[in-house]
Amino acid sequence: MAGAASLTEPQVLAHAKGRLFPESDDSETYAVCDTQFAANEWLHGRRVPDPVRERLAPFNHVRLGSGYPDLVGVRTLETDLLAVERFGDQPPLVAVEAKGYTDDGTVDVDRGIMQAYDRLHEANAAYVASPADAVSRSDRTLARELNVGVLGVEPSGAVDPLEVPRVVGNNTSDGATAIRFQATAQGVADKSFGLNHPKNYLAYPLALYHPDDTDGVLAEHVVRAVEGARRGAAFLGLIEERPDREALTPLGEEVVRFALDRSGTVDAALERFEDWQRSRKRFVDIAPEWGLVARRVVWAYPATKLLVDELQTMHDDGITEPSLPEFVDWLHVHHPTFTVELFVRGTDDARSRVLDADGKLQVDALEDGNVYHSPTVFQLKAMLYHAGIVTERGAEPNNLEPSEDVWSLREPLENDR
Repeated sequence: MAGAASLTEPQVLAHAKGRLFPESDDSETYAVCDTQFAANEWLHGRRVPDPVRERLAPFNHVRLGSGYPDLVGVRTLETDLLAVERFGDQPPLVAVEAKGYTDDGTVDVDRGIMQAYDRLHEANAAYVASPADAVSRSDRTLARELNVGVLGVEPSGAVDPLEVPRVVGNNTSDGATAIRFQATAQGVADKSFGLNHPKNYLAYPLALYHPDDTDGVLAEHVVRAVEGARRGAAFLGLIEERPDREALTPLGEEVVRFALDRSGTVDAALERFEDWQRSRKRFVDIAPEWGLVARRVVWAYPATKLLVDELQTMHDDGITEPSLPEFVDWLHVHHPTFTVELFVRGTDDARSRVLDADGKLQVDALEDGNVYHSPTVFQLKAMLYHAGIVTERGAEPNNLEPSEDVWSLREPLENDR
């Protein structure tokens, strides 16, 4: 077994992440590590093992307090990790600072505690993670006084909470909001929008409301990719998962009411959806009323307002038809964390190419379509197109020519308004 002095900062952080954010299917869990940990080497001549990098991914540069924590995420933590069981209705936003052995054989636990304390301006709970044998009694006392948790990491990878923090309230920064968004049912993760037409998602509440089997009704009248339609309907806030069943949200109920008002019955409404199968025409043009419903639903999706607001601002500044790289570059200046989460794939390779170790955008990398997140540049953009919001539909990353992919409002407002 390796000695404690072999625990470098990336290794400590990987073990701490595994303890705080174990692999799970929990839709209300999301965590990123800082871009500095995407490096191939940490200490001179010591390569970061691939399994460690894979455990730390995805990477982003998230500002909390006056700096950038090594890890930031959202999850409902186990009771042995917190001094209280629960804080409000949402999982806490957690920040972690990791300290490992350096080239001179020291561990600066004291500095990690102070850094973690600074993150409490915007996090609900903060920890320092360190090799267990490097944590002194005075370190634990300081952490306890500052309400910072201490995670002692053993060479075996075991992580023990030596001090546990109280959950506190916080201010909300743009970066914190982006991570919180990713941890909700509507976050743009690898499993979000899988289909590229809003009719498939609008039809799901109708199929759910129908007295017959939901999957069968949807497959017969609308689309056979039922799971993709279900997932997209949840991301758009039309349905919600309950312990015993799926249920319509208020927005989903309103879609059903609209269908009943226009068609009389759900069956009649679904028959209209059959007419739109395999149509490549803009939805708002071939079905104007339902297209406006799609616009209302897509507008309710949290990312839409940010995209539209920034496209309008670019238009006001004379940038009327920005390419995808130009748009992402613009967005990253104003909303760096959110931009990366929304547009860049969460893989180690994509994030490492797009962001340097300091979190700065590598603009040249944006010319490669493969770094982009398909649910945004393909499916979400296609829905914005069908709803009449943008001028062009999306494209799959492997078919994407970023410099030719235009993001422009179909109906921009003039800046003399």
